[in-house]
Amino acid sequence: MFKDPFDIDNYAQDPDHYLAVPFVPTEEDTVAAMLAMAGVGPKDRLYDLGCGDGRIVIAAARDRDAHGIGFDIDPMRIADAMEYAGWAGVEHMVDFIEEDLFSVDVREATVVSLYLLQSINVELRPRLLSQLKPGARIVSHAFDMGDWPADERIKVADGYIYKWTVPAPVAGRWDWTREDGTACRLELEQTYQQVTGRAWLGETEVSMSAELTGERLEIELQADDAAPVQRFILTFSDGALKSVVED
Repeated sequence: MFKDPFDIDNYAQDPDHYLAVPFVPTEEDTVAAMLAMAGVGPKDRLYDLGCGDGRIVIAAARDRDAHGIGFDIDPMRIADAMEYAGWAGVEHMVDFIEEDLFSVDVREATVVSLYLLQSINVELRPRLLSQLKPGARIVSHAFDMGDWPADERIKVADGYIYKWTVPAPVAGRWDWTREDGTACRLELEQTYQQVTGRAWLGETEVSMSAELTGERLEIELQADDAAPVQRFILTFSDGALKSVVED
């Protein structure tokens, strides 16, 4: 008799292999919350690193019409995931690959899901930041990314889930000219999505606040407390400033 693949009790007698991360199935409600937090939709391509039985990838396809790929080093879990995808009727939208998660090329992903350990998340962090496009989302069950602060964190029944949006690299000097001919200059420093620095309107140095989300940098400039706030939206792509819109 075929067993429900998402019944955790089915795994009670199935010991884990000697893996870096033990297999612990994620509750269905938590899977749904992770997909909702990441805003997964039909245009997304989700990669699940350490996918286990594939339930996150399968739920993304079944419930949110998103294509996805699960990666796991355990061939038994890959076989389970492929079987469960067929059982759920989404085998045409998903794939499962036996591969070490540290060697996965994530460049094509728009969403990456994780249920690993904090130490593994931190070890993966440089690859995720260097390969994922700005605006890609990362969502993790239970474990954060060390000193990379999450954009969002919410409580679920079995812990917390965290979300990060991959930031564009914006550190450096950026210049543009306003319609009235005023030269603008920014000299920015960046730590993940946190941006600080100095700004000038013409020859006058002004105060600056900045908020970076993906490839979009929103800044507010003000010469002094009595002066009006000047708002700009800067868009970055491939390490270059692509557009500036005065809000």
